[in-house]
Amino acid sequence: MEFSDLQPREVDKAVNMIKAISHPMRLAILAHLQDGKKLNVTEIRNLLQIEQSSTSHHLGILKDKGILTSSRQGKSTLYYIRHKNLTKLVRCISECAID
Repeated sequence: MEFSDLQPREVDKAVNMIKAISHPMRLAILAHLQDGKKLNVTEIRNLLQIEQSSTSHHLGILKDKGILTSSRQGKSTLYYIRHKNLTKLVRCISECAID
């Protein structure tokens, strides 16, 4: 499917996803979750050196916009990228930033 084939509702969803990804902390979270990696809130917090409440806030936004999903494993909730193609997008953004 081409971007030009999207209906207005789908375009709005895509725009909201891009807006959510555009925050530096959320982009950093996605970078750590590339290639099918699953992490819990504490692991992400430790990687980014930010408060747990801030980590949870950003994860909530990414999940609400359909970028992340989660699953329970014992007492932990693991977060991961919902669609494989989003990993490609994050990688592309990272590569473009280096140029």
